[in-house]
Amino acid sequence: MDAKRSIADKLLDWYDRHARTLPWRAPPGVRADPYRVWLSEVMLQQTTVATVRPRFEAWVARWPDIASLAAADEAEVMAAWAGLGYYARARNLVRAAKVIAADHGGRLPATEAALRALPGLGDYTAAAVAAIAFGQRAVVIDANVERVVSRLFCAAGKPAVRAAAEQVTPDQRAGDFAQAMMDLGSAICSPRRPKCLLCPLADDCAAHRAGMEEAFPVKPAKKARPARFGTIFWLEREMGAADSANRRELLLVRRPSKGLLGGMRALPTGPWELSAPGLAEAPAPADWVMLNRAVSHGFTHFTLELALAVGRWDAHSTHAEGEWWPVDDLASAGLPTVFAKAAEAIGRTR
Repeated sequence: MDAKRSIADKLLDWYDRHARTLPWRAPPGVRADPYRVWLSEVMLQQTTVATVRPRFEAWVARWPDIASLAAADEAEVMAAWAGLGYYARARNLVRAAKVIAADHGGRLPATEAALRALPGLGDYTAAAVAAIAFGQRAVVIDANVERVVSRLFCAAGKPAVRAAAEQVTPDQRAGDFAQAMMDLGSAICSPRRPKCLLCPLADDCAAHRAGMEEAFPVKPAKKARPARFGTIFWLEREMGAADSANRRELLLVRRPSKGLLGGMRALPTGPWELSAPGLAEAPAPADWVMLNRAVSHGFTHFTLELALAVGRWDAHSTHAEGEWWPVDDLASAGLPTVFAKAAEAIGRTR
C-alpha cells in the first residue's frame, strides 16, 4: 500500500468512528447541505467551534436557506453577526446569496472554480465547500490541516504543506478526508502537547519519529502591528414619562458602509490616528469627561487603543445625529466587539 493510500485509509477509518457531531455536518459518507457547509466555513474563520455552534443554530433558524438570506435586510444580518469579527464576511454572505439566487437558480455551484467566483469565497472556502458539500476532489487547508500535514512530512512553509496535502488527499471521500484532518488537528494533533499515542497516523508522522512535533508548523516571525488611537463617546440622555420612571438612552450611530466594521451600529468615535485625538469629532457639544481607562482591540493590520469619554445630552442646546437606544437593552443593539468592550468598561464606572 503506498503512503497516500495508507494515510488516507487510516484517517478515514478513524473518522468513521470518531467524527464530531456538528450542526452543519452530515454523518461520514453522507453529503452535507451546501448552504450549511458554506455558512459554517465562513463563520469558523478565526473563530472556535464552541463560539460558532450556538450562533450558527440561531442564524439558520432565522435564515434557513439561500433564498431567505438573499432577501434579508443587511443591517439585520450585520447585527446577527456581531461578535464573530471580520464583518466583511457577513456582507459578502448576503452579496453571494443574491448572486446565487439571481444567476445559479438559488443553488450553490458545485465546482471549486465557480465557487471562487462568488463574492467572499476565497481559495480555502471554495475548496472546503466543493469537497464537503459536493464530493469534489479539492485540497482543503485550514490551520488544523496545516498543522497535521506539516508534522506528517516535516514540511516547512505553505508551498511545501500544500504539495504534501495534494499528495495525500484521496480521489474519493475528499470531503470526509478534509473534515477528518480538521478533527484530528482539533482533538489530537494540537499545537501544544499533541496526543500522539492516540493518533492513527503516528507511525506515518516524520515529526513524531524525530521527536519534533511542536517544531511544526514552522511559523514566520510576526511583524509588530502599528498602533492607532481614538476616542469612544458615550452620550446619554434621560427620557421621562408621566407614568414611568426616567429611562436612560444612549446615542448610537451607523458606521459608513465601506471600511472597518462597515454598516454596523456602534458608539460614536472620532478619528483613529497615530496619536490620541482627544475630543475631536465628538458627536455633540457636551461637558465631556475623559475616563481614566481605555479599551484595546486588535485588527488584522493594526491595534487600536480607545480612550473613553462620557457626556450628557442637552436637548435644548445641542443636536446629535444617530439613534437613541435604551441603555438597559444595549445587548440587543448588536454592537461589534470593540464597542461592546467599551460599553462594559464604561458601565463599570457608572
